[in-house]
Amino acid sequence: MNQTSNGVKIMPDIQLNKIRHSLSHIMAAAVGEIFPGVKFGIGPAIENGFYYDFDLPAKASGEGGLSPENLPKIEKRMKELIKQNISFKRKLVSKAEAKKIFKNQPYKLELLKDLPSKQITVYQNGEFVDLCAGPHIKNTKEIDPEAFNLIKIAGAYWKGDEKNPMLTRIYGLAFETKKELDGYISTIAEAQKRDHRRLGQDLDLFSIHESMGGPGLIYWHPKAGRIRVIIEDFWRQAHYQNGYEIVFTPHIGKSTLWETSGHLDFYKENMYSPMEIDENEYYIKPMNCPFHILIYKNRIRSYRDLPMRWAELGTVYRYEKAGVLHGLLRVRGFTQDDAHLICTPEQMPFEIKKVLDFCFYILKSFGFNDFHIYLSTKPKKKSVGSKKMWEEATLALEKTLKDSKLDYSVDEGGGAFYGPKIDIKIKDALGREWQCSTIQFDFNMPEKFKMEFVDKDGKTHRPYMIHRALMGSLERFFGMLLEHYAGALPLWLSPVQAQIINIGAAHITYAQEINSQLSANGIRVSLSDENLTVSKRIREAEIQKIPYVLVVGDKELQNDTVNIRHYRRGQEGEIKLEKLLEQIKKEIADKTI
Repeated sequence: MNQTSNGVKIMPDIQLNKIRHSLSHIMAAAVGEIFPGVKFGIGPAIENGFYYDFDLPAKASGEGGLSPENLPKIEKRMKELIKQNISFKRKLVSKAEAKKIFKNQPYKLELLKDLPSKQITVYQNGEFVDLCAGPHIKNTKEIDPEAFNLIKIAGAYWKGDEKNPMLTRIYGLAFETKKELDGYISTIAEAQKRDHRRLGQDLDLFSIHESMGGPGLIYWHPKAGRIRVIIEDFWRQAHYQNGYEIVFTPHIGKSTLWETSGHLDFYKENMYSPMEIDENEYYIKPMNCPFHILIYKNRIRSYRDLPMRWAELGTVYRYEKAGVLHGLLRVRGFTQDDAHLICTPEQMPFEIKKVLDFCFYILKSFGFNDFHIYLSTKPKKKSVGSKKMWEEATLALEKTLKDSKLDYSVDEGGGAFYGPKIDIKIKDALGREWQCSTIQFDFNMPEKFKMEFVDKDGKTHRPYMIHRALMGSLERFFGMLLEHYAGALPLWLSPVQAQIINIGAAHITYAQEINSQLSANGIRVSLSDENLTVSKRIREAEIQKIPYVLVVGDKELQNDTVNIRHYRRGQEGEIKLEKLLEQIKKEIADKTI
């Protein structure tokens, strides 16, 4: 997929999608041959490949049923079919004729009921016929038989509804060439090594206790807690330096608050059940913004008070279905890197530029330098706010992006119902995109809460409100950091920055002196366990991905030095302690990767 200049959307590779879609039909044909009597669901092209859903009765599936052990057999038959140079033939048939074609396929008949057209499109490849709008390749000669493989079997409810039958879904990968397939498989293997859930366990960083604590709720262990404090301290200092004030708000609020904000109308299914206190219903907060508005409304505001930039690391709770929870990346309780900017219309352009620059500063400080930016505009159907407000806000966002010479894609109609927005996605070390920062206008909340300020003319006016998150949530951002760096965090973020290893008992006093000096200079340092051999202690430090390992023996004791082994750079040899301190402090200050 390619991105061009400003305003041009990313378009999918049409030929590759045709190949993937056609492979799903070829797979269905192969499964139909191997398992007579199979009932067919749907089989679309998806990102990086394809899938098809099947319903195999016991008599069709035979001993063992459709299992991962069957995949090589299905894949082999698919390659045989591809080599037969089979054409894909598109046909238009009447609805009555389509019902005859699929008379033994209940899922296809159900799909036919939902089709309003009297003319139905079917595709035939060899003996296999499918209800499908296409498009497909012309002939299997267009497929490289070595550029795809079947990867897994999973369960999937028909039409995604748990009340419907559970079907068997087979997933496949597909690319135009074997080289592209091999490259993707290598990337996936590397991604598995970087999986933050695995790293969290190996490095003893966090845990989730579903049976007693509840799913989607994160327990930060001591080392991760230290990292979080470092992130939060940096975040707070950066916000004060950029003209923000930090606020703290409650975790629960009365139902009247959420009724006014509109959450109980539009977001209730994602909120936890209410608590009854003093004959009132309270909800645990899913968002921080209504609380910030209450602070604003605590007294009359003047144009002289604006802009207001209020930030909060506010912990919120949202009810996510158990099936979508995923480690740190999709949780039910998380701390938002949240802020709200309240300003006059005239102040808006400057505030947008300021927050965008701040956004890039924060992300680059953590080592993210590759961004993809989206400008999302007014939805075609539902929206609030006047046409003038939408135009001014959208133009301000667009002008900021253009003035900053930033490439971006326009997501027409992709804005929230309450205002346009800028979304920033970052690319990690594997080239994967992560949704991170967002800058959103809100015409809804100021109206609902009747926010006002007294302007120079002595009259009250409605302020503009901008929602803004830089890291998104601390949990998700931490998971992204772990995967980006494969757990080997930069020196400034490492919970232990240096591990001291004394070779023998004669060197323990010297090791302790080094420990004291480093600690006194703010370096996070630890002494190794002498019950293990030196090689095992070095190996353990490497497993824990500690940036600096400082080995001391007779030579180092005599020369007042340490012997450095760096996690990324390897063996670096002897260095004076004063020089080492200077080096470490500079790397921390520069946030060296």
